[in-house]
Amino acid sequence: MAPPILKLDDIFLSFGGAPLLAGAGLQVEPADKICLVGRNGSGKSTLLKIAAGIVEAQSGEVFRHPSSTVRYLEQAPDFAGYKTVAAYAEAGLGPGDDPYRVTYLLSHLGLTGEEDPKNLSGGEARRAALARVMAPEPDILLLDEPTNHLDLPTIEWLEGELQKSRSALVLISHDRRFLEKVSTATVWLDRGTSRRLDRGFGHFEAWRDQVLEAEELEQHKLGKQIEREEHWLRYGVTARRKRNMRRLGELQDMRSRHRGHKGALGTVQAAASDAQESGKLVIEADKITKTYGDRAIVSPFSIRVHRGDCIGLVGPNGAGKTTLLKMLTGQLEPDTGTVKLGTNLEIATLDQKREELNPEDTLANYLTDGRGENLLVNGEQRHVTGYMKEFLFQPEQARTPIKNLSGGERARLMLARILSRPTNLLILDEPTNDLDIETLDLLQEIVSGFSGTVILVSHDRDFLDRTVTSTIAPANPDDPDGRWIEYAGGYSDMLAQRKGAIEERKRAEKAAEKPKAAEAPSSSGDASKGKSKLSYKQKFALENLPKEMAKAEAEIATREKKMADPNLFTKDPATFNRLAAEMEKLRESLTKMEEEWLELEMLREELEG
Repeated sequence: MAPPILKLDDIFLSFGGAPLLAGAGLQVEPADKICLVGRNGSGKSTLLKIAAGIVEAQSGEVFRHPSSTVRYLEQAPDFAGYKTVAAYAEAGLGPGDDPYRVTYLLSHLGLTGEEDPKNLSGGEARRAALARVMAPEPDILLLDEPTNHLDLPTIEWLEGELQKSRSALVLISHDRRFLEKVSTATVWLDRGTSRRLDRGFGHFEAWRDQVLEAEELEQHKLGKQIEREEHWLRYGVTARRKRNMRRLGELQDMRSRHRGHKGALGTVQAAASDAQESGKLVIEADKITKTYGDRAIVSPFSIRVHRGDCIGLVGPNGAGKTTLLKMLTGQLEPDTGTVKLGTNLEIATLDQKREELNPEDTLANYLTDGRGENLLVNGEQRHVTGYMKEFLFQPEQARTPIKNLSGGERARLMLARILSRPTNLLILDEPTNDLDIETLDLLQEIVSGFSGTVILVSHDRDFLDRTVTSTIAPANPDDPDGRWIEYAGGYSDMLAQRKGAIEERKRAEKAAEKPKAAEAPSSSGDASKGKSKLSYKQKFALENLPKEMAKAEAEIATREKKMADPNLFTKDPATFNRLAAEMEKLRESLTKMEEEWLELEMLREELEG
């Protein structure tokens, strides 16, 4: 094992009241790829700032190797004194660093380098800061939510860059798919302390559940032991007073441990408030277009959105997702074509910019619209502090100004307000930004269980796969030209269908290139017949893949059942880790088989049709 180049041990930090960090630690070795996970407000960003030397812990050990370079991704970059973005990014380079890296990174992040820092949007500022910290290829790279405001092509490019980077990485992100692909170790920050799993994020949630189940069992055993000791106190023999006093002291200590135990932070419990049911047809768009100058944002596009649909909008930044969304919801008139909205629509919108939040407003005032202490949720009067608890806000936060909340807490607050309003059409523009994993799970359940209609814009591939029934994406993602296509299913389904369509087009183009002279009349019938059938190998795969997929699913279920044993991880971690590794390989194999079967099934339908 290599010696650590960064080590935080027994870190304590409190801002008054309950400690934010109490015994937290972090150890980074060369080439580590660590994801730092935990609830919003658990202290992840603070621990990262302590590692960077920006915040000082009140106690604990902080060690950074003297020869190691550290770069930290700033949430609010300071561009003072820099005339261009390139000058800002190049200022992060050290002696001997390659200045070409700045040009390369800015180009892939969608910047030229000539931009005036004063005119940058929030997303562009984040990209410039990312180029600045990555350009020197430091020994330790500390990234706090690097994917915020990045589009899908850039996120996928960033994944590849970080995977092949020589820098050790400590990463905070809400993007599950991004964490799974980049991380090789996980540090879980929970109730002020940290636990480490020497495996990537893909194994984290099963491990976390095992730890919490073991902890709950331990607390249950402690409670039972306290009951037995209390029974002995009341009815036991009291002749040996010294021994009795010792047992009494032990009982008091057990009671103290039991009372002082903080269980895992609660989960958000909420559902959308249902409005009157909308008409069956929610939106009907017929050949709508929108052009700005010489650029087509939306070429003739038609769609019918029915009640209960959940539609995802994806594409690179600047492709026109927000423009198309506004046209579909009647906020923007198309240049040509028509949009008809259904009857009885009650629309609720979550804006990615969080613009409707007044920083000086209090949480209670924002949720109730200044109408006292109560609000109406699903026709029921609720006290605002009780409703806040469902979204993990404490009663004492009711009078807290919104400006004191973290980005994740602000997103949760807006979610709480939206879900308290009667709605049958949810419009969610980048709803996953700044949300922790547990709140993302809640949002997924809300969207999946919502009886109305949902249209959402997102760059979160995992969230799209778990929620949407169809995906609208640019026909040409590399160079959007205004053409949009609706695909059945989520993001992964869209990729599979697009891949199948591209391969089929290549086959058609290849067939068209054959000289006509080679197609003799006597053989034309046979050639036509050959092209209208699947090969023997394809037929065999189409028939046998479902059996192989069912077998893989059964093997996964068997391992999941074994791993559900709450004592397995503590008693036999080697077996737990082996089962987790086997499950990962089985899931990868299952995904490949599903994609292959989908492509073959689409080809069969096309040939038979």
